[in-house]
Amino acid sequence: MFVVQDILKTKGNEVWSIAPDTPVGEALKLMTEHNVGALLVTEGERPVGVFSERDLARGLVGYGDFSLNTPVSTLMTSPVITVTPTTTIEACMEMMTDKRIRHLPVLKEGNLVGIISIGDVVKGMLRHKDNTIRHLEDYISGTGYGH
Repeated sequence: MFVVQDILKTKGNEVWSIAPDTPVGEALKLMTEHNVGALLVTEGERPVGVFSERDLARGLVGYGDFSLNTPVSTLMTSPVITVTPTTTIEACMEMMTDKRIRHLPVLKEGNLVGIISIGDVVKGMLRHKDNTIRHLEDYISGTGYGH
C-alpha cells in the first residue's frame, strides 16, 4: 500500500509557514523565494489555513479593496484538512478532489511533519503504478523472481 509517508521520504519534510496577519505581498515573496505554491498559515504550532496561488487568484477577482497589504487570513483556505503519514495516496486524491483543494498538511500525533500537494500525489501514484507494472512484467517473464 502506498501512503503519504512514502511521498515524504522522497520530498522531505520542509514546510514554510506564516502567521494569519502576514500581508499577502510578504507571503508571495516567501513563496517565490522557496519556489512553493502554498504556505501553511499557523497560530503558534496549530495550522489554521493554507494560503496558495489559487487563493490569490480568487482574491484578485473577489475582493474590490484587495491589496498586497491584505492579511493572508482574508484569502486563505480554512478550515485546514490534514492527513497522517499512514493515509493512503488514494484517500488523499479523494479528499483533494472532493474538497477541491491542492495541499494537505501532514500531522503525526498532532505535530506537523510535512505538506503534500496534488502534484506530489500524482507523481507518487505514477511512480507506484510503474513499480507495480515492472514487478508484474518480471513475474510474467520469469526474470527477477527467485534470482
